[in-house]
Amino acid sequence: MQLRYNYRVYPTPRQQRSLARAFGCARVVFNDGLRARQQARENGEAYLSDAGLSKRVITEAKQTPERKWLGDVSAVVLQQALADLNVAYRNFFTSLTGKRKGRRVAPPRFRSRKDNRQAIRFTKNSRFRLLDNGRLRLPKIGDVQVRWSRDLPSEPSSVTIIRDAAGRYFASFVVHASDVPLPAKDTEVGIDLGLTHFAVLSDGTKVTAPKFLRRAARKLRTLQKALCRKVKGSQNRKKAAVKVARAHSRVADTRRDWQHKLSTRIIRDNQAVYVEDLCVTGLARTRLAKSVHDAGWGSFTAMLEYKAARYGRAFGRINRFAPTSQTCSACGRLDGPKPLSVRSWTCPCGAIHDRDVNAALNILAQGRWESLTACGAQVRPAPVPALRREAGIRPGAARCTARGAEGTSDLQGGENVKSGATPVAPARGSSPR
Repeated sequence: MQLRYNYRVYPTPRQQRSLARAFGCARVVFNDGLRARQQARENGEAYLSDAGLSKRVITEAKQTPERKWLGDVSAVVLQQALADLNVAYRNFFTSLTGKRKGRRVAPPRFRSRKDNRQAIRFTKNSRFRLLDNGRLRLPKIGDVQVRWSRDLPSEPSSVTIIRDAAGRYFASFVVHASDVPLPAKDTEVGIDLGLTHFAVLSDGTKVTAPKFLRRAARKLRTLQKALCRKVKGSQNRKKAAVKVARAHSRVADTRRDWQHKLSTRIIRDNQAVYVEDLCVTGLARTRLAKSVHDAGWGSFTAMLEYKAARYGRAFGRINRFAPTSQTCSACGRLDGPKPLSVRSWTCPCGAIHDRDVNAALNILAQGRWESLTACGAQVRPAPVPALRREAGIRPGAARCTARGAEGTSDLQGGENVKSGATPVAPARGSSPR
């Protein structure tokens, strides 16, 4: 399994200028490649291959006075920028043909120097090194100080240097990590995600939603007002924008840390975890959009999925249209839809249900059923071919049955025939057998 390990890096002012130059060169190569393919399409020319595009916008461009400065950065950085462009085109084409699942992917677009996030990638070919003194040596940049919060499980295959909107620098290593199965457990859990309670487990545990964004709303509002008062294009406005970005990054980091701890605890304590496949994109278009984004259901379920695969646990998503809140978990009776204001209800069988706990129990039952049938086992009676006389209703069948004593039944022909009479005509639109 491939994993990413992120670390904070602290480049010197000179190294920051070198990184800014590398960010700009990678952006220019990406835009030049995109512009070349768009022009080829408008002129009716053939699709530019990856090798031909690399030769045009990198190798030949370095020989021109306009792009001579591309030689000041590592060639691997420029090649990886074109690789990102090729991946973007591939995702767009597979989305058009329907081979890619999920939302429709838009075609690649030009990168802007004003983007808040900038990134470059170094692979093994660039010969980046992890030094014994704990620094990261990057070609044509230097030895960058790294804050090692934990050890890498193996030698990294690539490293991505990222500068976020808050002005922080990170090194993201891609490593191959072996699976580490945890001791087997005999417990399974279904999780119902919500807003009042972030997660309600099938064992009755309720996790209160922390609402990190709501708690930081006052400070964010103050910083945003200060940003709006600044003159556009001024240095004070840039400083105010960085303050806003730092406040948002603090909220995002706190939420991510909390979700990592909760997901790790759930995976460690249960052998199988089942969640509901929520349409977060659709819910984000409603009046609850701010609360939905603050909850972060998508990132949390993604953490559960990859941690279950790594630690030898089972993970499943049930159908989002399953009536988990309408079905009695005791008798299975479908009681119908209920408004969100109804938090508890009584089934005619006498069971009193908490709405969220009942939904978590139904998610657990549905996940168990789908996991048992996922291997292809036959859980329903096999289909039995119907007899010819039972295959359908034909005009005159009742009349012929009532007079069956007067005639004989031709089972092979599938028609009831009266002695000395002609067969009954078949139904309109069907062919005689």
